[in-house]
Amino acid sequence: MAFELPSLPYAPTALTPNISEETIEFHHGKHHKTHVDNLNSLIIGSEFEGKSLEEIVKTSSGSIFNNAAEMWNHSFYWHCMTPEPSMRPTGAFADAIDRTFGSFDYFKEEFTQISLSIFGSGWAWLVRANDGSIELTSTTGAGNPIVNKKKPLLTCDLWEHAYYLDYRNSRLAYVKAFLELIDWGYVQARYIENDRNNQINPR
Repeated sequence: MAFELPSLPYAPTALTPNISEETIEFHHGKHHKTHVDNLNSLIIGSEFEGKSLEEIVKTSSGSIFNNAAEMWNHSFYWHCMTPEPSMRPTGAFADAIDRTFGSFDYFKEEFTQISLSIFGSGWAWLVRANDGSIELTSTTGAGNPIVNKKKPLLTCDLWEHAYYLDYRNSRLAYVKAFLELIDWGYVQARYIENDRNNQINPR
């Protein structure tokens, strides 16, 4: 069965003014869809045909990996945002943030810095490690932490197509806008799961 472009979890207008309808339509309807179409073409007749997206990301390389990982990354990215964000984590997850970064404000500062430090295109991530701890990491290109057996909790797309229409070359302005949209309920739901399930939408 061919992969399909997942629907957005909100309307294309829902994240304005932080992210415009035009950006969402190009980013989701063009860039994300291209990875879906490319992956479907590349896996026909290959060992990856019929495998789950996560399996392909974990076991492939080259063009198949790039398109599979970018499809996974984008699908996850959309779920990390909401038009009705809660402003900060709560409960055990908030405790983990404070324990790891010192405070929620320090977390936001470190997330911003790791986002700005990526040379070229890539992704900033908050992940859960095998021992249950949380950490910030970044990947270039289509990189995805699940290949290193880490569970993504949050990601920010730092390819220029994610922000250039709205913020031109100001990645900083985009990251600040992204931080205002985070769906902490979704992030926390992934954090408190006891298994290693990397299903994109656990709810």
